[in-house]
Amino acid sequence: MELFTRFNRKNIDDRQIDTLIGLSKGLTADGRIEHPEAEFLLTWLIQSRAASNNPIILNLLSKVGAMLEDGVLDGEESRELLSILRRITGESSAVGELAKTTSLPINNPVPPIIFEMSSFLFTGTCAFGTRKQCQDATESLGGVNATSVSKSLNYLVLGTYVTDSWSHETFGRKIEKAMNYRDQGVPIVIVTEEHWANAGKFCV
Repeated sequence: MELFTRFNRKNIDDRQIDTLIGLSKGLTADGRIEHPEAEFLLTWLIQSRAASNNPIILNLLSKVGAMLEDGVLDGEESRELLSILRRITGESSAVGELAKTTSLPINNPVPPIIFEMSSFLFTGTCAFGTRKQCQDATESLGGVNATSVSKSLNYLVLGTYVTDSWSHETFGRKIEKAMNYRDQGVPIVIVTEEHWANAGKFCV
């Protein structure tokens, strides 16, 4: 019976991911995500959660739920959701990975993060939450949120869902600019979201 349950659960999970990929392709076809589309996706995710504990479903549900919590899908949230769904329509192996920043140009060794009076800039899609939630968490520990990559930036934080193909993404320009400054001796630190979260004792 236990074997049957595990097998049936796997079938449910496989079907859900296939359906999610199909939904994602449909929602991203016109290059934008409207509020009603996000609400439709949220409803589907809630219904799917009842049938499975698939971490992909749960993670996406958490993110979409946070975006729609205030009843508004603003421009930044719409672009972020579009980016997430486009990744889901890609290679299946990329969908299930929890962290994708392992081969990115992070500082090695990674120095300790000092929040007080340090400037932070987030790029890519974060597992912690929306960009605003990440910024609020940073400010709660005395950090300052920057609006662009400059020589005065202390930390560029790469979201968990930044992929190895980052140079082809829109956020790749920020990473390249930070790398150029770093190569010139400017003390900019490029870190993963996981390192930022662990330093601040944030739950991701």
